[in-house]
Amino acid sequence: MVAETVVDRKKLIMPHFILEGERLREQIMSMPGISRVSSDNLLRDLESDYKLGIDKILLFGIPDTKDEEASGAYDRNGVVQLALREIKKHLPGILVITDVCLCEYMSHGHCGVVDNGEILNDPSLELLARTALSHAESGADMVAPSDMMDGRVRAIRDRLDAGGFDDLPILSYSAKYASAFYGPFREAAGSAPQFGDRSTYQMDCRNAIEAGKEVLLDIEEGADIVMVKPALSYLDVIYRIRNLVDVPLCAYNVSGEYAMVKAMAKLGYGDEERLVKEIMNSIFRAGADMVISYHTRDIYRNSWF
Repeated sequence: MVAETVVDRKKLIMPHFILEGERLREQIMSMPGISRVSSDNLLRDLESDYKLGIDKILLFGIPDTKDEEASGAYDRNGVVQLALREIKKHLPGILVITDVCLCEYMSHGHCGVVDNGEILNDPSLELLARTALSHAESGADMVAPSDMMDGRVRAIRDRLDAGGFDDLPILSYSAKYASAFYGPFREAAGSAPQFGDRSTYQMDCRNAIEAGKEVLLDIEEGADIVMVKPALSYLDVIYRIRNLVDVPLCAYNVSGEYAMVKAMAKLGYGDEERLVKEIMNSIFRAGADMVISYHTRDIYRNSWF
């Protein structure tokens, strides 16, 4: 009765990894309970989850082929675009958010165009905007740019508006840190950079004031929801942003945070239910309005909230 924080599981978003092909299911070894699946198996998973009450998802595409133009990211018949049309045809009650980035589709694994080992910000914006529009045209309810290129929110907003999607919201990865907690995700998505790292365009873990600057810029450019990623090591940043802006705030409880809990539970070093409950309460207590988490299915299935 006197609890200051109450976690509402309807505020949780479940991520999914989609493969090209049919009848495919590949367990992600570093993320127990999470798999890469083809769209036919994705529909089966979503139908089962929907019966539990999960009706908000985030999609990541894993193409068979990659190139230096990330052409699969904005292909009308790309892995995400095809999955979107199937989901909207069979499960229209699910709110689908799509990750807008180029790293999964680039042969070099970076989030933008590369020339002579340098990541080029401005040429990347055109490809990101094309990707967002192609997702909208295929049925996305919301797009979520995660690349951290400067100016990408405005580029996407302008392209969506020009394409007749002026009411489609943007969930921006506004304060996305260059983090070691992304390791399992990079195994899942096959998106590790082939050279260098992403520290030139993702944020430095030592900076918090900068996060406020990034968030304010994204809001000015047209972001409807802003995000802090990762969550656990950046609860102070979530709190700072919550007190800075009055737009909805999302936090991403990332793959490494999920994997740590699963490893602790498997080794008998901690109770999984208590760990998940404490983590979720901490993220919402810090100020998040919604959380993307791989724990979402377990939370619903086991009625932890």
